[in-house]
Order: sequence, then structure tokens, then C-alpha cells
Amino acid sequence: MRALDGVTEPGGFGRATYAIPMRPSQIVPLVVATALFMENTDSTVIATALPAIARSLGEDPIALKLALTSYLVSLAIFIPISGWMADRYGARTIFRAALVVFMAGSLACAASDSLGAFVAARAFQGIGGAMMVPVGRLVILRAVPKSELVSALAYLTIPALIGPIMGPPLGGLITTYLDWRWIFFINIPIGLAGIALSTIYFENIREPSRPPLDVLGFLLSGAGLATLMLGLASLGRHLLPDYVSWGCLGGGAILLALYLAHSRRVEHPVIRLDLLRYPTFRAAVTGGSLFRIGTGAIPFLLPLMLQIGFGLDPLQSGLLTFAAAAGALLIKIIGPRILRAYGFRRVMLFNAVVASCFLAVNGLFTAQTPHWIIIGILLVGGCVRSLQFTCVNAIAYADLDKREMSSATSLASVAQQLSLSLGVSIGALALETAAAQHGRTTIEAGDFWPAFLTVALISSVSLLAFLRLKPDAGAEVSGQRLASKGV
Repeated sequence: MRALDGVTEPGGFGRATYAIPMRPSQIVPLVVATALFMENTDSTVIATALPAIARSLGEDPIALKLALTSYLVSLAIFIPISGWMADRYGARTIFRAALVVFMAGSLACAASDSLGAFVAARAFQGIGGAMMVPVGRLVILRAVPKSELVSALAYLTIPALIGPIMGPPLGGLITTYLDWRWIFFINIPIGLAGIALSTIYFENIREPSRPPLDVLGFLLSGAGLATLMLGLASLGRHLLPDYVSWGCLGGGAILLALYLAHSRRVEHPVIRLDLLRYPTFRAAVTGGSLFRIGTGAIPFLLPLMLQIGFGLDPLQSGLLTFAAAAGALLIKIIGPRILRAYGFRRVMLFNAVVASCFLAVNGLFTAQTPHWIIIGILLVGGCVRSLQFTCVNAIAYADLDKREMSSATSLASVAQQLSLSLGVSIGALALETAAAQHGRTTIEAGDFWPAFLTVALISSVSLLAFLRLKPDAGAEVSGQRLASKGV
């Protein structure tokens, strides 16, 4: 493997400078993909198994929203320091440690016998997830020449998309015929393979000079995000009394306000909010976050509706919900051509409306709806949502300087995880509210359409952020400018 800039160290079972038959643009992304595949499979498997986990723990299924949000919030808290940790201790060291933490969290989930233990295990698992993928991407960016970067990212993307396709049917199969605890053992062989391969093929790159870690900013932002999201996720009749939930909301807001003041006084804040001055980045973060709220609610609401509302078993549910991920994979083939032809602004405006409509249509499903119709709607909905995410992720960096990429990635990742967590919390709250209006404490099939409509309306508001973009925004990234010149 060619030498890289920075500091390299010998690895545990061999040296990082091993001669390997494959180019870095091939082998390094495939090693990183083990982490991404594991994380994506894990999240979709758990979503399918939620009703079974709730029954086993003696909890209302809506209470399991805490398990989903605790993981996402943990990601949001620790992602901003992942790059600094890699620069300080070495990318290979942090990547392997993250895999170990993620596997340990998986085993803790399997051993959980209460809601509190399960939520804590998922939060711990999120620490590993926060380090795995960002550090893995950092390894790719530093190990692969720019001329081979596109092909390298292709090697990374395909396994990442296969995970959500396999997850629902696999989770349904295990939950239906075995026990839900077995779903967490899927991660162990994948994680062990990632550790072994990264030991052989990754160089332990460190930056000889790096800014100091903003410890106070990390504590303020982390505590603020965790407290705020705990308050929102616990609203209702689960886990915490209402006065504690509202106290968490208020306390979290105060801590985040303190972080905002702090970030303006330090040279290297852990989360750089000043990057929002770029119109394309601001639209991607604000509009993308609103749009993702609806997406974040789907893995929570859809399996509950199919299993609790319609009486399907986990396997039947998983064989339906995988269609959304399959749609996301299909659009990757034609997505670049669509962007090249129409540009970011027109595609994002159109998608914001169409994807929100498909999200709302999920609430119209009934137990009598033919499964081929459900699969078709989920497939097309997955296509348009995936295209929107492609746009948001690409245009975010259209106008940024290379020196700002790392900080921008951290801020965008934090916003992404928080919006997904908000989607779960808002969807659950709308579901509980619909049941309460009918004088019930348990959810039924008729309670889901208000929840889907609520998150769909929030997603559609993203249209306002994209309207402010210029018609040629991000044209160099989309290729529209070249297309207009006949190139």
C-alpha cells in the first residue's frame, strides 16, 4: 500500500505497509463497508423486531421509541469528536475500538431484561456507531487518490444499501422463528471481520498538528442534546413523569443556548455553527433536517402499523418494508442523470412535495390493502426519498472550502441524527395523541394515519428552505453547468 501523509505505526498482527493485491480504492472501502453494513443492518433489524421486544420486556411498543432515539442521540453527541479522536490516537486504533464498543453494545442489548437496560445498551452502542463510519470515511479520503475517489465510494455505498434491504426480512425471520435476542448476534462475526481486515489493511494515520479539543463545548452540546432529546422522547406516559420530561426540555434548551454563546468565543468550537452562512449548506442542513423527520418516523411507525395494527407477524412485515430500501438502491443508477438534467433546486423542490405525499399515503393503508400495492408505494417512496438525500448530501459541500469539510461533515451528521430522532419522537407522540383522543391507552390501526400525516406535513415544510436556493445552486457538483454547455 502506498505511504500516506501523517504518522504511521506498525499494526498488531502485521505492518500497515503490507503489499496487497488490491488497490486502496478497492480494499479500504470494502473494509469500511463492514462497519456501515453492520450499522445499517442493525437499525433495520431492530425496527422490525420492536413489537416483539416490547412484549418480551413487558412494555408498550411506543415506549421502545426511547431505544431508537437513545442510539441516534448518542451518535449526534459523539460524531463531532470522531475526527479529533482519529487524529489524536490514529484512525485504525479508533476504528477498531469503535467496532469493539459496537459489538459490546450489541451483546448488552441481547442481555437486556428491562426497558432501562435496553435503552442504556443502545446508547452505549451508539458511541461505537458514532466513531465507526466517520472515521472509516476519513480513512478512505486519506488513503485513496482523488482520481479513484468516485470508484472507492461506490465500493462503500453498495454494501451500505444492501444492509437495509436485508435487515427487515432477516429481523422478521429471526424474531418469528427464533428469539429477538438473536438479532444482536448478527453483528459479532461482521465486527470481528472488520477488526481483522482493518488491522491488516489500514494505516494508523495521525495528524502531527491538530487544534485542541473543545472540551467545554463538547460537554455543553452533548449534555444539551441528550437532555433535550430525552425530554422530547419521554413525553407521554412512559419512563418519566411529565414534570421531569418538561424539565429536561427546558434544561436542554438552556445548555444548548450556553453552547451557542460559547461557540462564538472560541477559535475551534466542536460544532461550527458559523458554516450556516453558506446558502447551499444552510439549505441542506435546515431543509434536509425537516425532510428527514418524516424519514426518521418510518422505521418506527411502519412495522408497528403492520404488526400491531394489521396483525402481521415480523417476517411478513419485514418482507413488505424492505421495499423502501430496494427503491433507494434502484435510484442510485439514474440519480446523477436526473441531477445533471434538472439541477439541484428543481429536483429538491419536486421531491419535497412528492416524497411527503408518498409518506402521507402510508397512513391510508389498511389490513385489506393488497400487499403488492403496499410494496409498490414503499418502493417508489424509497426512490424519491433516496434521490432527495443524494441531493442534500451533495449540495451541502458545493460552496465550502476544503479546510471546512471536516467541520461541515460533523455539523451535517449531527443535524441528520437529531432529525431522525425527532422523527421517531414526533411520530410516537402523534400516535399516542390519536389514541388518547379516542379514550384509549393502547394503539389501534386507525391511530396511524394522523401520525403519518403529521410527519409528512413537517417533511413538506422543507420546501421553504429549498425555495431560497438560486436556480443554478450547486451546478458544478450536479454537472448541470457542463450539460448546459454541451459538455
